[in-house]
Amino acid sequence: MRKLLLFFLSAAAGMTMGRAMPHLHTVFVEARAQERVSEPRELDRFIAAFERIRSGYVDQLDQAQLIDAAIKGMVGMLDSQSSYIDWPLFRDMQISFRHLVGLGVEFIVDKGYFKVIAPIDGSPAAKAGLKTNDIVTHVDGVSVNGLTLDQLVLDKLIGPPGSQVRLTVLHQGQDRPLELTLVRDLTPFKAVRNRLEGGDIGYLRIALMNEWTMPALEKAIKELSNEIPVNKLKGYVLDLRNTPHRARFAAVSIADAFLEEGEIVSVRGANPKQINHFNARPGDIINGKPLVVLINGGTASGAEIVAGALQDHKRATVIGARSFGKGSEQTIIPLDGRSGALRLTTGRYFTPAGRSFDGTGILPDIEVPEVLASQDNDKALSLACELLRGITAPHQKG
Repeated sequence: MRKLLLFFLSAAAGMTMGRAMPHLHTVFVEARAQERVSEPRELDRFIAAFERIRSGYVDQLDQAQLIDAAIKGMVGMLDSQSSYIDWPLFRDMQISFRHLVGLGVEFIVDKGYFKVIAPIDGSPAAKAGLKTNDIVTHVDGVSVNGLTLDQLVLDKLIGPPGSQVRLTVLHQGQDRPLELTLVRDLTPFKAVRNRLEGGDIGYLRIALMNEWTMPALEKAIKELSNEIPVNKLKGYVLDLRNTPHRARFAAVSIADAFLEEGEIVSVRGANPKQINHFNARPGDIINGKPLVVLINGGTASGAEIVAGALQDHKRATVIGARSFGKGSEQTIIPLDGRSGALRLTTGRYFTPAGRSFDGTGILPDIEVPEVLASQDNDKALSLACELLRGITAPHQKG
């Protein structure tokens, strides 16, 4: 079997709209057929139908377009995150996007709609008021119905810094659409923010998960430890609310930082006998101090890996609202020649206890209704601080 180039699009590749495609991770693998997809007669049936359509249809057909339609039909039977990327779009994905930027928001396709997972802190999307579960229906007045996620991102949303784009969105629970004008921005997003809460609790806010997150987290914890003696520090709050990024490698590193041992996440693909396990190494970055994790509906993918691992190992109490439920992994698989590529769901994430959170999310240990919170009125954070100070007893789910 010929070698195929498989590459993974991480944070901004096609879905996260900070900078367009800043992190392109490429690996080579040997593609081996584990078993025949179908009996030979089934493939013969497909070829026969193709030949009949090509030669007998009343109007002249473009063979390449016919093949594209056939591939799209097959992919259409799969989950909503899998798609076919035609050659022109795939070619555009590979060119340099150094001079193009986006909006700082990550989307998912849900029942044919483009749903917002969460905007990134301080991004144009966050400033404009985009929220988790918002549905984008139009871009610059043109319907996005029928587009793939890659087409939405690459053809509609990224552009030169300072340029404007109008989004028509439906907020959850509202009937009337809103029109928001966003300005594409090069503003760098801070992966980790930190501060002291009440002088005795370290607050760690992770907004991005990429290759810079772990060094930023280490720096943030060091800064906090320099501000307060270790004997006075009650513990830490790890805020993963509205953290949508899907960088598994970063999520594993973050969870590993707080765990001494044990599994962090497993990834299960087409072959049930082949399971990739990712385990913690010795060493706890906060030396066993109590930890509370905050989650909400915008906590997705990599952030759910972290929350699920710390919850299953009882390393942290999880407070907030049910997370988003993005627990699958997609791979971009180029096809031969100029034939485009497949975005294919190739694995699902499972927590150390064997829980899949894809479509269901992570349930908090202590539920706090999701409301718009400010630093001065944040019920989940206040409860976390009370728990760490021993004011409130932990009410673990049964």
